[in-house]
Amino acid sequence: MNELNLNKTDRKLAVLIDPDKHSIDELIDFTREIVELNPDFILVGGSLVVNSNIAEACRVIKSLISVPLILFPGHFTHLTNEVDQILLLSLISGRNPDLLIGQHVLSAPKLKSLSRKLNPTGYMLIDGGNPTSVSYMSNTQPIPRSKTDIATCTAMAGEALGLKLIYMDAGSGATYRIAGSTIKAVSESINIPLIVGGGLREVSHIFDCWDSGANLVVIGNGIEESKAFRASIINEMNRGKA
Repeated sequence: MNELNLNKTDRKLAVLIDPDKHSIDELIDFTREIVELNPDFILVGGSLVVNSNIAEACRVIKSLISVPLILFPGHFTHLTNEVDQILLLSLISGRNPDLLIGQHVLSAPKLKSLSRKLNPTGYMLIDGGNPTSVSYMSNTQPIPRSKTDIATCTAMAGEALGLKLIYMDAGSGATYRIAGSTIKAVSESINIPLIVGGGLREVSHIFDCWDSGANLVVIGNGIEESKAFRASIINEMNRGKA
């Protein structure tokens, strides 16, 4: 069992906060807006996190929320104890050894000290129609969005290696979200929970992910860019999740 207690029957929602996009005052205001969405989890992290002290950002967010705070690290230097759980990401869709094992070796003593919070996660980039920060920073190519067989086999391999979660991501600012048919195929091919994010800008996109087999849906850019999206989640989500 993963430490998040996420399972294959769940239909949960998470909001991803990138500390680089907010000053501390802005972070406080944005976190308060997120709380109104009633998410199951809040994720914090990004590909860079160069302008913010991530530990300080986590402390600020944690003081304002009642749901678990989960670290979504883009680099081993982002590791902090100021969160409830950590997605220990291994970029299994790419062929960059640094993000398969290299970062983990560099951070091994820190990881050992945080072992009770770690959730080994197979991270898979799916082509979202345009280059994203994570594909550039990771120096990897995403899986083509039409190659469902590659996505399925990659997820199955991740599970066989002992990973506890699979996270399929079209990336921040993706033009296209991951197709429901791909989510369904991957979900049905594995016995561990599936997380999906990237390119989600309407409430219907969230429900489509859930209906296709995602157990945790992650939204980020969409709610930052659209107050209408935030309002629609508040108005419709509780009814739809019931």
